[in-house]
Amino acid sequence: MRITFAYADLPEVAREFWETFGAGQVFAFNGDMGAGKTTFIKALCAAKGVEDGTASPTFSIINEYRYKDRNGRESVIFHLDLYRLKSLEEAVEAGVEDCFYQPGAICFVEWPDLVTPLLPPDTVHVYLSVTPGQQRRLVAGTTGPADFTPSLQ
Repeated sequence: MRITFAYADLPEVAREFWETFGAGQVFAFNGDMGAGKTTFIKALCAAKGVEDGTASPTFSIINEYRYKDRNGRESVIFHLDLYRLKSLEEAVEAGVEDCFYQPGAICFVEWPDLVTPLLPPDTVHVYLSVTPGQQRRLVAGTTGPADFTPSLQ
């Protein structure tokens, strides 16, 4: 998936994202500070029907949101922000692996570089960048970070 969008387009882009990656469980969000990772995750949560307030888990490291799936069952989304963590051991102690491998849960991981060795092989890697026109460029797929070439084209 490759798309350039404005802030006003977020609900539509989130819907399209779920149509493309609905079966994904773990999503690794990459991008510079201010690229829109948390804002996009909020839009994805809203598209799933999360009614709780969503916020960056910068200090709590892991936030948990609940929503009803299309069958009416309660489901969970984990939102991890690993920016402040210093080591893989610290991430493991915080319980990130439990989030990655919880059956039926969706997991959004901001700043995933530290935990790349722990990510499931089918992780969807999401790259966000700011275009010269202050729009956002999103590139997403199951190709890992080593194979990603950022492009605003």
